[in-house]
Amino acid sequence: MVLGPIADRLGQSFEAVSATVSEAFFEPVLRLGVTGLSRAGKTVFITSLVNNLLESGRMSQLRAVRDGVIDAAYLQPQPDLTLPRFDYEGHLAALTGAEPRWPDGTRAISELRLSFRLAPSGFFGPLTGVRRLHLDIVDYPGEWLLDLGLMDKSFADWSRATLDRLAARPQAHAFLQELAGADPAGAHDEAVAQKLAQTYTAGLIAARAAGWSDCSPGRFLLPGDLAGSPVLTFVPMPRPENPRRSSLWREMERRFDGYKRAVVRPFFETHFARIDRQVVLIDLLEAVHRGPAALEDQRRAMAEVLTAFRPGPNSWLSALLRGRRVERILFAATKADHLHHSQHPRMTALITAMLAEARDRARFSGARTEAMAIAALRATVEESRPHQGVARDLVRGRLPDGRQAAFHPGDLPDDPARLLAPARAGAEAWLQDDFSAMRFAPPLLDRRPGDGLPHIRLDRAAEFLFGDRLA
Repeated sequence: MVLGPIADRLGQSFEAVSATVSEAFFEPVLRLGVTGLSRAGKTVFITSLVNNLLESGRMSQLRAVRDGVIDAAYLQPQPDLTLPRFDYEGHLAALTGAEPRWPDGTRAISELRLSFRLAPSGFFGPLTGVRRLHLDIVDYPGEWLLDLGLMDKSFADWSRATLDRLAARPQAHAFLQELAGADPAGAHDEAVAQKLAQTYTAGLIAARAAGWSDCSPGRFLLPGDLAGSPVLTFVPMPRPENPRRSSLWREMERRFDGYKRAVVRPFFETHFARIDRQVVLIDLLEAVHRGPAALEDQRRAMAEVLTAFRPGPNSWLSALLRGRRVERILFAATKADHLHHSQHPRMTALITAMLAEARDRARFSGARTEAMAIAALRATVEESRPHQGVARDLVRGRLPDGRQAAFHPGDLPDDPARLLAPARAGAEAWLQDDFSAMRFAPPLLDRRPGDGLPHIRLDRAAEFLFGDRLA
């Protein structure tokens, strides 16, 4: 009776090791994580990346395309039968239809496998023959990314930091008033806990809509089948001096710890910790448009969640032992098409300076990092128009109602400190500059055969993320 389960476990372990050896030596697999906070453009990024790898006419900066190494690229069923497949075809249809629209955002984890047949290359090419590489693209909600920063925090520490942050947000006033009427030291009352959680969640939803970045815990925004469960029914609250076991505070602490144990840790161990390469998408322009507080909130949120990465070089032995570490991290400021190309270096400098601490930590651990301004789908064209005797650089695109509009959002400063310093100092508004944002619709496309979706620097992003594995 005992030998059967033991034999099953041994068989499963042997299969896992065999699969890992196959990946390491014969048909290697590279897992690319795509993440970012809400509205950063994860779905469009993956759709355009896959489309441009299948139809590579616009990927001249990807060395394997330029050198003719890629014989074929094709989609395959993803290996994890428990994960939904990323709906590439549906999202591509939304972007390229007669009335193109932006696809719905990410609401759950999904995966897509893109396989490459590679021609012999390099010194040992004639000996190795045709090679194959499987690129597994893992997409997960940016809201879940925020939860990784909770892993090393106690409930008291998380509550203190969160309440300090909420004090500056108008969207949290209703919750803070509700919390003021509760007694953390008093006996737990489920009706009180439910009311607090509902008000807190409503504030998070409103804050996300208003452009704030740190709206954790992430599953409060996308609860799925956990909606209404105790593990999603806790809120930050001040710690009483000596909270009793049956107190409201202790029950909230128990649920917070349960959330980390039952929700966050399984996601980290099953999916996030197995990532080889990572792209972090950031809607930098929207934060700048919202003002100093939003930009600083975005900086803090990204710096905190990036501590969950385990950067460092991978070896064949570490892959064999499932000791994966993130080898390369790309920090990509999206929607570069909303600015004239003359401002792209300033956009890159700003994202580089904003994430300097996170990049330094990654480099210290041995990971390669890069920052760039990209547009996974270029929705605008550039033009210049005279304004008060001076030519002004504009971008023109299609509005959601179908009309065309030319737009100048404002000039980013040469020195990123002109934005980051007042943001860190708690300034309420920019002193001299005014930045605006436009909501462009996807363009009406007329593509030639072999051309993928139009983009800005998507080929350079691909070259950094996995070009070395294709060459």
